[in-house]
Amino acid sequence: MKFKLLAALLLFSVCVKAQNLNIIPQPQSVSRGVGQFYLNNRTTIGTNDTTLLALVTYFQKEVYKAKGIALVQNSTGSGSLIDLVLTSSSSITGAYTLNIAAEHITVSASNKEGIFYGLISLLQLIKDQQADNDNNLCLQDCRIADAPRYQWRGLMLDESRHFFGKQKVKQLLDWMAYYKLNKFHWHLTDVQGWRIEIKKYPKLATIGGIGNYSDTSVEAKYYTQDDIHDIVAYAVQRFITVIPEIDMPGHATAANKAYPEFSGGSVAGYPNFTFNPANEKTYQYLADIIKETNSLFPAHMIHLGGDEVAYGVKAWSLDTAIARMMQKKNFDGVNQLEQYFFKRMADTVTSLNSKILAWDEATGGNLPPDKTIIFWWRQNLPGQLHLALQKNYQVVLCPRLPLYFDFLQDTGLVAGRNWNGVLNRVTDVYNFPDRQVSAEELNSKLIVGIQANLWTERIESEKRLDFMLFPRIAGLAEAAWTSAEQKNELAFTDKLKADFKNYDAAGIYYYNPFDPSFHPEVVDFVPRIKPVKARSYVRHTSKRGHGKISRKKHTSSKKGHKSSKRPHKKRK
Repeated sequence: MKFKLLAALLLFSVCVKAQNLNIIPQPQSVSRGVGQFYLNNRTTIGTNDTTLLALVTYFQKEVYKAKGIALVQNSTGSGSLIDLVLTSSSSITGAYTLNIAAEHITVSASNKEGIFYGLISLLQLIKDQQADNDNNLCLQDCRIADAPRYQWRGLMLDESRHFFGKQKVKQLLDWMAYYKLNKFHWHLTDVQGWRIEIKKYPKLATIGGIGNYSDTSVEAKYYTQDDIHDIVAYAVQRFITVIPEIDMPGHATAANKAYPEFSGGSVAGYPNFTFNPANEKTYQYLADIIKETNSLFPAHMIHLGGDEVAYGVKAWSLDTAIARMMQKKNFDGVNQLEQYFFKRMADTVTSLNSKILAWDEATGGNLPPDKTIIFWWRQNLPGQLHLALQKNYQVVLCPRLPLYFDFLQDTGLVAGRNWNGVLNRVTDVYNFPDRQVSAEELNSKLIVGIQANLWTERIESEKRLDFMLFPRIAGLAEAAWTSAEQKNELAFTDKLKADFKNYDAAGIYYYNPFDPSFHPEVVDFVPRIKPVKARSYVRHTSKRGHGKISRKKHTSSKKGHKSSKRPHKKRK
């Protein structure tokens, strides 16, 4: 009897310790009670709505994988200890309530996404607790009412520069789901490689897929259409939308290696960088690619790139056929030609009843506002954001500072990008966007969300991919989900430290900002920069939202170290 009492007291003490509910991202509202719910192999889970049965099964698998506790699915749909309930409580996609009481747990929402996110919060609480010797696990009595700040909570992975494969992508999708991120932007084409099978043009993958940023001769690597179907289905189960990017008219070198007849020409440093806008067959070729790509992804969105075309347009100005085309159409310069090209390809996307996504260079074009989403990436050009909003485009915020995850994340690190010592720390990510974007702009309903971009020129191995992504992905999650009023940086860092045990259990080689020596920096290439002193950029905004980026020192440094990036790596 003594031993049972002692065990109960120990379990109670563990439960009491969990006063700060370690949920990332932080919910909008949390109230705590005094009771405890005991989870074990006898705990039943069920729903009276058959559309939620797949979520019941998903949750059972995740709990068993995390704690070895086999929840019992209640086939009757009533009387379960954990109950999933669809209600009409909120019209916000992803909103949910989670009630944990001594005898019962209820997850309720008005949509399946909300039920899923409620289960994810419950799963995080379960992972944070230790079971006793009898496999009983204690959860604190609480009520959580939650909803996302933004509907676009995105992460982009560049697999043109280096290819990581299906299993790594699935692992990434698992962590996105764990952190309630819901948009996976897949950068599949660029200078270094074409990574998606197009059956009408097979050489895009078999020849365009040869090489990567580190080795231009490595065997072709790409995703087959069966791979794409598998990954998309995996993402859908986790309420993640997969958006492909087919970059044009620039960053087309890999495609032009496969089909050189569509190349817009070469100049020094930028071989076959663009597609040829004067060749009418180019438009049909790209339309075929867009149509086949669109059929693989149920997102009804295709990102067309549209950035940094200027690096290759010198070749256009030297081409007589292009010159004749510009004269015939009365174009004043190559910028008009670029906009003409992009509008034609955008029309192909909209003809498929899909949305056009593009980098912020496309803001200057004539794209339909109701069918376009602009990705603002150039934080040094705040006018582009203002113009996009002025033209009624929906906007995803993804500025290089602080949301490019190929940038260095701390002092003492050497392998990565930096601009005069600017760092993209996890806390910089966490505090976005409220310190960088004007309140007027943030209050616009046209801002649909935020996204981090992981460019992989300097990321070749899975180990380094982990090092650059974790834990900044957690900061991204809270920045995208949690309202500014509910944010607390100190509480976030405490939760982050607690989450490291989950990284360890999953074999994630993460960077530990609280103990930098815990995982030494992974270097996949010979760095061309020196260790840096910490700086950050602060955007000073006027009432209209215009502003400039100023450099603010956080530690003393005689000089900022200049980046050695190649000219055409301005974004990527």
